[in-house]
Amino acid sequence: MLARIWRKIYNRACDLRNRKIRIMMVRGYRNPDGTLRKNTRISNTVFIDHPEGLSLGDHVFIGHYNFIEASQGVFIGEGCQVTNFISLTTHSSHNSIRVYGRRYIETKEHKGYVRGKIRIGKYSFIGPHSLIMPNTNIGKGSIVAAYSNVAGDFPDFSIIRGNPAKVIGDTRSIDENLLRDYPDLQGSYDAWSIDDS
Repeated sequence: MLARIWRKIYNRACDLRNRKIRIMMVRGYRNPDGTLRKNTRISNTVFIDHPEGLSLGDHVFIGHYNFIEASQGVFIGEGCQVTNFISLTTHSSHNSIRVYGRRYIETKEHKGYVRGKIRIGKYSFIGPHSLIMPNTNIGKGSIVAAYSNVAGDFPDFSIIRGNPAKVIGDTRSIDENLLRDYPDLQGSYDAWSIDDS
């Protein structure tokens, strides 16, 4: 019952905020190297920390209320969809905070502090409320299920789920069924899925 009351209060606060701030998708993104991705769309509610480290392919969609921390480098490939309420972070104190305790704040270089790039291969889908940790490489054509905690290397066409996330399947089995039903899409699929980039 208390959870239901809290949810109503939270939803009302979100409604009020949304009326004050017009939430919308913004088309176009300029990478740090100056490359314009005119077909990329990013919500105006996305927070990008260290935008100089974020590089996007064209036709990327980044939905509402996401957090992207790109100090070590984040690359999101062509055609990816990053849904809502997702965090991508290229550094984490989740180990070092425990061993330093109160000394954490006064220490400059932390042992156990995790830093590393994030790379998401083209035409991948990141489900809502997921966390992508440093040193993560998600292969092209992959699906990350909602509420997943993703860290490490995942091959192309992975279905990734869990906390910690693991490969639970291969998207090509889904694609095979869709392409059987819609054979006119085979050329479009082959155009991105066969090449090595």
